[in-house]
This record gives sequence, structure tokens and C-alpha cells, in this order.
Amino acid sequence: MTEPKKLFIKTYGCQMNVYDSERMAEALAGSGEGQGYVTTDRPDDADMILLNTCHIREKAAEKVYSELGRFKGLKAARPDLKIGVAGCVAQAEGEEIMRRQPLVDLVVGPQSYHRLPELEAKARGGEKALDTDFPEEDKFEKLKSRPKAPRGPTAFLTVQEGCDKFCAFCVVPYTRGAEVSRPADRILAEARDLVERGVREITLLGQNVNAYHGAGPGGDMTLAKLIWALDKIDGLERIRFTTSHPNDMTDDLIAAHGECEKLMPYLHLPVQAGSDRILKRMNRSHTAESYLRLVERIRAARPDILMSGDFIVGFPEETEEDFQATLDLVERVRYGYAYSFKYSPRPGTPAAERPQVDPAEADERLQRLQALITRDQRAIQDEMVGREVSVLFEKPGRLDGQMVGKSEYLHAVHVQDANARIGEIARVRIVSSGANSLAGERV
Repeated sequence: MTEPKKLFIKTYGCQMNVYDSERMAEALAGSGEGQGYVTTDRPDDADMILLNTCHIREKAAEKVYSELGRFKGLKAARPDLKIGVAGCVAQAEGEEIMRRQPLVDLVVGPQSYHRLPELEAKARGGEKALDTDFPEEDKFEKLKSRPKAPRGPTAFLTVQEGCDKFCAFCVVPYTRGAEVSRPADRILAEARDLVERGVREITLLGQNVNAYHGAGPGGDMTLAKLIWALDKIDGLERIRFTTSHPNDMTDDLIAAHGECEKLMPYLHLPVQAGSDRILKRMNRSHTAESYLRLVERIRAARPDILMSGDFIVGFPEETEEDFQATLDLVERVRYGYAYSFKYSPRPGTPAAERPQVDPAEADERLQRLQALITRDQRAIQDEMVGREVSVLFEKPGRLDGQMVGKSEYLHAVHVQDANARIGEIARVRIVSSGANSLAGERV
């Protein structure tokens, strides 16, 4: 029997890239000669290396070229090794990647992963393989999971891709395309398959997930209707979703947070800035006040919900007054988590052409914002001490007999319990709060 070839995938960026990497591995599991590819965690062992890239962070393309440079020795020693670049940098750079790094055999954009087996065969035959189209066929239908291997207790499930918002700082509409929602029946079928393989918690993914409008039995479904359909799946115990846009938090989705027991009390709702002037320049189409009113409505529906957000500091033309408005908004919302970044230009986006904030000033503002966010995050964690939470155990801890899992609020919780099993959901009383996690004891 022919030995299966080995595939190494390095994933950058968002949870959607994690999901896509899993699908690519499954697509290549049945391709090529013999038994296809099995995954390895060591590039030295691989017959194919795939970099699944992200274009959100600063100098993303240059970091990919730097990473590719590290593989020159491997390629020289093993000419049969195939190297590919996938993801948003692949979509943005295309054939330029092969021109700058001739060792690259394959470049594939996010909408063409279902074509990986034929691209792999082309590369294996000695040709350069490139596909950065936006094909009409449903890549998810072509990427039906195989083989039916057991899964861990949590999984991502992409339900929507692309974005129509065109925020002035963002490349997603150009690298992922327009908003597209998967049909509900296909999502539900994939969810049932995941549950059969051991999954108990599913996180629904989308660049703008709450804009979901996939075809259902009675017409297009909202995200809330999809959540209620998932709620009926026996064995699925927890539902989450990310990332949301404030403009698409519909009434039925807000109500679902208060009424659907399987929908976890955690919501990532990026605002990006607290200044209306900067929000307008970002093309965010909401104001600070409308965002704050939305948060109030969500908390009225689910008072214990934990909020997280995203912030960009030093956006072009941001003044100290604009930044102070961001600090004021953070004080009012009190986030359990928040992700904050210094603005960096993305070529081709409107904001890249505007007057830039002094980098040293932007750094100083970022430090002030992160100090405030960290203060609130730690205070909210400390307030959990003495409370009972529900923990889904995901993996063993560092200590003997220790198990680590996530609470319904997405806090990492360590529990000393030699009898705990991965995939089990247990009631836990929180006894202490650390820098980034909680410790508890089983009730």
C-alpha cells in the first residue's frame, strides 16, 4: 500500500481561516496518488506546505514572503516538496507571489479551495497552479467533509462570507468578495455531522455574520432563525457567532439572546471608535450613541451578557479629542474582552490615502486604551469569583488531573478534577481569578 503524503498547513488570522484550513486538509485527504494527504505538524516532514494567509494586519504580504524564505533550504533539499499560498494575501497578490518567490508552486484564493485537488495535481505534474477567481459554484458544497473523523468538543462553522460594508480601512470586500450566505439546509446538515462526530459547541462564522440571509424552507432566513433551527439539534449544547456588525443586530437576534438557552451570553460587537467624526470617516454608518443604545437593548434582553469589541487607534486625522471619545465609550460599555490595534494603511483602501497620525502618538494612545481595557477585563474576571458557571471541558491542563475548558462567557477555566472528561459540561464554582483565566472547583 502506498504511504499517504503529508500536508503541513500554517494558519494566520481569523477563525474563518481556521475553518478553511480544516476544509483544505479534508479536500486533499482524498486527492493525488495512493491515499492522498494526512496532516503533519512539522514542515520538515511535509510533501506539501500550505500557508493560509490573512491580509488584515500590517505588512501581511511581506510577512508571508519572509515565511516563504525560510523554506528555501527545504525546497533545495527536496525538490519534490510542493509549496502553496492560500487565503487573503493569495487573493490580493495572485501571480505576484510566484514572481517574487519562484519556489511557490500553488496560489489559491479563499473562494477556490474546492479546486485544490486539481491544483495539487497540476503542481505535482510540474506546472504552476493559480486560482484566485470568484467562481459561481458553491465551494462549501464541493468541500463536503471527509473522512468522518472524530472531532473535539468545539468547532467553527462558516455560514457567511464577504462583506458589502466597505469600511475605509478594510480589505475584506476585495479579498473575500461580496456578502454570500450559505443555504440553511446545508449548514444544518454540516452541524448535525459535527455533533455526530463529538462536537458540543459550534461557533457560526462570517465576515459579517449577523448579515446572514441564507435560503430556508420559507424564504431567506435571518441569523436568529438559523440559531433557532440549530437549537433543535439533539446533542448540540452551545451556539456562538462572530463577527457582527452593529447595523445588522436585528430585533429577532437581540431577542434570541434572551430566549435561546443554547445561545451563549457572549457577543463580539466591534465599534472601532467612539468619535462620530472618525466613525463617519471610517464609513461605519453608525454613531457612538446608536451603538450605546444597541448595547443597552442587548443587555436588557440578556443582563449577564459579556461584551467584546474591536478598536482602531490612530486612524487618519484622529485628534486627541476623537481618541478621548473612544475612551469615554469604553468606560460606558465596560468590555469583558476587547481587541485594539494601531491603524496601519492597506493599499487600495480609501483611508490609506489620507493624512496619517504620528506613529509615536498613535502608540501612546494605544497603550492608554489597552490599559483601560485590561483594567475592565480583570475587574470583570475578578467579579466571577464565588459564582457558578457552566464549563465545557476541552483539553487537559498543565497539572496532573487538571482539565481546562470555557465558561458560557468564554472565560478559560481550570478545574482540578481527575474524573473530568473532554466534551463534558459541568457546573463549576469559581474560586480565583488569574491574569487571563479563572480557577474553579466542581460543584
